[in-house]
Amino acid sequence: MNFGMPELIFIPFLVVSFITLVPFWKIFSKAGFSGWLSLLTLVPIANIIVLFFLAFSKWPIHKNQE
Repeated sequence: MNFGMPELIFIPFLVVSFITLVPFWKIFSKAGFSGWLSLLTLVPIANIIVLFFLAFSKWPIHKNQE
């Protein structure tokens, strides 16, 4: 089995992406947001914006308790 340069770059990217997406999907779901927002964590500038959005927005799950 030969691995070239594309595989040596792509396979670790997939592993890191999966390791990142699963916890963020759970966090967004538990907070009451769509889990699909976790895909934005893979986009370079959008990931910082999404983290600030998650940290400082009013979570839908807390709105239901009021």
